[in-house]
Formats: sequence, C-alpha cells, structure tokens
Amino acid sequence: MRTIAKWILPAYLSAAAAAFAGDPTPAKAADRYSTRCRPHGPSRINDEQGSMLSGMFSGWTDQERRRGDDRKTVLMAASLDGLVQGPAGVKSLSLQGGRLEGSPNLVGAVLQGTDSEGQPVEVAICGAEPSAKDPDTMWYRIEAWNPISQEWDNPCVPTGAVPAPRALVLSGTWDAGGARHDAPGKVTFACENGVLSKCVGWGYKPWATRNGRSLAEAHQACTRMARADYCGDGTSHTRQGNRIDYYDSLGIGARTPGAPPDWLFEAAWRPDGASCIGRTRDGRPLESVLQECPGRFKPGAADLGDGDRCVVQRADAAGSPPVLRNRSPVSKRAFSVP
Repeated sequence: MRTIAKWILPAYLSAAAAAFAGDPTPAKAADRYSTRCRPHGPSRINDEQGSMLSGMFSGWTDQERRRGDDRKTVLMAASLDGLVQGPAGVKSLSLQGGRLEGSPNLVGAVLQGTDSEGQPVEVAICGAEPSAKDPDTMWYRIEAWNPISQEWDNPCVPTGAVPAPRALVLSGTWDAGGARHDAPGKVTFACENGVLSKCVGWGYKPWATRNGRSLAEAHQACTRMARADYCGDGTSHTRQGNRIDYYDSLGIGARTPGAPPDWLFEAAWRPDGASCIGRTRDGRPLESVLQECPGRFKPGAADLGDGDRCVVQRADAAGSPPVLRNRSPVSKRAFSVP
C-alpha cells in the first residue's frame, strides 16, 4: 500500500511592519543575510496536520501555524529572475526538469517570492541533494525570512515522520483552489510533507513524459486524489498520513494485489477533481460532499472494471478522461452532518 516556542507577538509587531514597509538599510541587510542557512535545533512544532498541497505553513505566528489553513501559505511562489542574493554574481536561475541551474553551487542564493496574500517574502537555498531513490529528483533545503521573529525559518511543515522537511522545485504556481497555472519564470517550492512532492515521488513527475505523453496532467490529478479533493476546489477530505492504493492507465502505478477486504474503490480522478465517486475516504456521507459542489455530480452507477463501481458521476461530459483511480480502507470514523 502506498501511500515554535510561542511567538511573543507584541515584541515583534513593529519589526514585522518595518520588514514589509521597505528594504532594510545596507548594514542591516548585511547582518540579515549573514544569518541565513545556519544550523537550527529541532522544530518547535511537530503536529501532524491535514493533507497539505505544498506543505508550507499557513502563517508565521503560532496561532496561524496550529490552525493550518491550507488556502494560505507563507510562500506561494518564487521568481527565478532578479535574485536578491546570488552566488558569484549570478542574477537568475533556470529550472531544468526538477533541478535549479545557473551556478555550480546554489547554497546561499536568495530568491524573491510572495506569500498567498501577495506580500513579498525571501527564500534562501541552504542545500541541495539528489533523491536516494531517483537521481533525477533534487531535494532542496530552504529557509524563508520570518518577519515576525526576524529570523530565517524553514517554511515547510514538519511531521513526526519528516521532522526537517526539504522541498522540490516545480514550474508554475498553484492557487488556493489547488489548480496549477503556467507562470514563466515562477516556481513553487513543494515541501516534503505536501502532496505536490508526494505525487512526484509516486512517479508522476510533471516535467517528464510517458510514452510520449506529458505527465503534467497526471501529476495534477494525483494532487486531487492524494487530498481527496472531490470537488476540485482545494477542499481536502482526508487526514495527514492516510494510506491509499492508487493505479493508473499510464503503466506507472499498478493496483496492489491481495488488498484486505476493507480496501474498497473510492474514486476516479482527473486534473480538476474526481470524475466519479464510489465512497468517501474519511467516512462522511457522500451526500455531504455533494452539497459542497452542487450540480457537479449526478447520480448514476458506472462500472469501470476490476470491481471499481461509481455511485455518482460528473454531470458535465466535457473534460479530460480520468487517468487515476484509487482504493482506500473503509473509515470507522463517524461524522455528524447537519
């Protein structure tokens, strides 16, 4: 089967306002950048949170971090051009596949980014290491400037399984609804605990092809599947760490043989959400999900073969065909639906 010390806000509010008000003086800037990429102790938050898209914190304060609003993020995207700090005078980088290029050593480079509120945020590259499983995939250790604490912090949410998460770099940007957008010169840092990177690890590398077919749509469909985003609006119906069995029509993911009897077909997926649903992953009544996106699905059984049967289907006939399906264990969690 696949699958912060509390911030003392009053002491920092004026510093945060100053950080957003304009550029620091040269002397302060020199001090600021000299502190990037230093060794850090263990993270001060180690809570497992709901299924995340990019895996970034939703805010810099303790309250924002614990609330875990996945529609907000401290680092939405970053620009490859006009580096704030560049090694050996490098002014820009490029992305080739899953690797940043432009200098033999990228450590210490600072990119200009924005958060989900459109505020500027700087992100420093503190290390790079190829994946042990796939040398084509490069993991980056990153830090972002925290305007509250006035320190460089890892913006990636840690979990018990991955307490010091790294990030992949993917071309384009993703909005609060989970949809990808082409954005020349812009990249997304996909943290290790978010589904953007997990789907790459499952074989759906958006920069790659399979039998001459781009895997970009399969990667996007995978992000919907991994988060149980049935409506395709960014709403997740799963929990961090839940397992699924996924398979596709591309020859990348195959159905796991000998699954326990309580692992049942859940849904078929395309880039904009589920194309049909058999049951929910978290055990809530299917009707409650349909109420979240009225008119998107219509009743009607459909046999997809291999025992995969849908209860509802997409009401629109347009759109790309599903490329992924999944099974999941029957949830024993009870829901009260008003």
